[in-house]
Parts: sequence; structure tokens; C-alpha cells
Amino acid sequence: MEKSYKEYLKNITTFVFDVDGVFTDGKLLITTEGEMLRTMDVKDGYALKTALNKGYNVCIISGGTNEGVRQRMISLGVKDIHLGAHQKIEILNDYLNNNSLLPEHVLYMGDDLPDIPPMKKVGLATCPQDATPEVKAISSYISHKAGGNGCVRDVIEQVLKVRGDWYENFDAYNA
Repeated sequence: MEKSYKEYLKNITTFVFDVDGVFTDGKLLITTEGEMLRTMDVKDGYALKTALNKGYNVCIISGGTNEGVRQRMISLGVKDIHLGAHQKIEILNDYLNNNSLLPEHVLYMGDDLPDIPPMKKVGLATCPQDATPEVKAISSYISHKAGGNGCVRDVIEQVLKVRGDWYENFDAYNA
């Protein structure tokens, strides 16, 4: 009998995320000057910051090159940001080796074909509800949330709750 994805949550210490289609809905608003704008969900940002504050590793690996994305991730506290990544598996391998991390302790969330090689390497492959069929087929967990609409929060919150690191009592957090 195959294990449920929930059995892997307790082992996760590291989150690796794609950006477009995961933190964003994958749509671009292009201005008349040619600037490409994206939107991100603040709830995803809150969960990401919470994970970092609790000592989890977070790495961004994106084929996109938008410096606004880098600035957003830096403002949340992410230090490992790889933009313009066309060989995502090589970057993931280097990240794991450089930080002495085991693949089985890593959750990766991607939404499209370039994400498949790294997703096949990690302990828990996840994707947004609106990922491509090929990505859904290899994912251990498909979020009920679409890209840019809370899917990052969904997976982070599940891991942190299982590991006892989520803020269950807001009053205690606020004190």
C-alpha cells in the first residue's frame, strides 16, 4: 500500500518553490513600456516568513528573471534565490549538496514541465491545483488552491502544523 503524502510531512525541513504559476497565477500584465507585472498572495508570504522564522530552509528556483520577484523574496527573508534557472535539477542538486540536505527532507512545489526533474528527486513533490497534467501526475500532493491563490500557504501550513511549528494560538503569538 502506497504511503499518504501526510506521512512525509513530518520529515520536511526544506521548501523549494518555483515562482510563476506557484507564487503567482502565471499571468502577466504587460504595460505599454513593456514592464511585466505579477501578483502574489500575501498569505503565501506570511506562511513563508513563518517557516523561515521557525528555522526551515527555503529556496526559490525560477526560470523567470524579474528582479521584483527577487526583491519580494528578500523582503520575506529568503536568501537562496535562483532566477533565470533553466536546469532546475542542477541548481537543486547544488543547493542540497552545499547545505548538506537530504532529498527526503525536501518539499518541492512546481507547476510546469521544467519542474518535473527536481520534483522527482525530492521527498515530497507538490503542485497547485492548476498545474499541468504532467506535473499533477507525478505529484504526491495537489493543493486545492491554484497558483497565486494560497497554494504555498497550504503546503507550508500543513508541514508546520504536523511538526508543531504553526501558530495555533494567535493571542500567544501576538503577546
